[in-house]
Amino acid sequence: MAKAQVKDLLEAGVHFGHMTRKWNPNMAPYIFMEKNGIHIIDLHKTAVKLDEACSALEKITSAGKKVLFVATKKQAKEVVAKHASELNMPYITERWPGGMLTNFVTIRKAVKKMNAIDKMKKDGTFETLSKKERLQVDRQRANLEKNLGSIADMVRLPSAVFVVDIMREHIAVTEAKKLGIPVFGIVDTNSDPRKVDFVIPGNDDASKSIDMLLSVVSESIKEGQSQRKADKEKSKEEGEKVAADTDKDFDAE
Repeated sequence: MAKAQVKDLLEAGVHFGHMTRKWNPNMAPYIFMEKNGIHIIDLHKTAVKLDEACSALEKITSAGKKVLFVATKKQAKEVVAKHASELNMPYITERWPGGMLTNFVTIRKAVKKMNAIDKMKKDGTFETLSKKERLQVDRQRANLEKNLGSIADMVRLPSAVFVVDIMREHIAVTEAKKLGIPVFGIVDTNSDPRKVDFVIPGNDDASKSIDMLLSVVSESIKEGQSQRKADKEKSKEEGEKVAADTDKDFDAE
């Protein structure tokens, strides 16, 4: 499993919290000190909590399950999109569609609508529409792609949700909790860590810090995926061996 080094976390600025007046008292156990009016996060605790989160994520993905990444703030969008697409995991970096989890059926309908438009373009139906209708359909397709393109392959609810900035993404956190989906979150000193299942105390405002934490998380997910692949191949080989042995017994008779 990928492990975070305190030195690397320090270099990436993961330890910078918010101004002391903006703090959430529930983050006290993860705060090391106060410096120039800013809270400094205890990176030894971050490393421990990050290891816990990575271990759980590796377990989830080794079972072939999906993790939904959520980050709509400017500094996190590109970083999250890059890591999630490399892992082939669904992600939301535009506005969170209300009911994305609690009303998943409706969201799936919207994704199907998007796929139906693509099918129309392939089979030539699209060309039979008037210019005005084509324009409307194109606009609708672009809008759907922007908001839901990154979750087009998500056919069922995710097994976990990974959030950058739990205050900003509070709707996503609430929906996941309502459905009993475990929430992993990068939690800054201004947030309430009790709202997530796996707390990663750290700076959620700087893209360098977010990138550093997500790199470690990604490594663990990749390990989980490799394990899944190896297990599948092993069971396939075992299945073939059993089939071959059965054939041998049959021939012997």
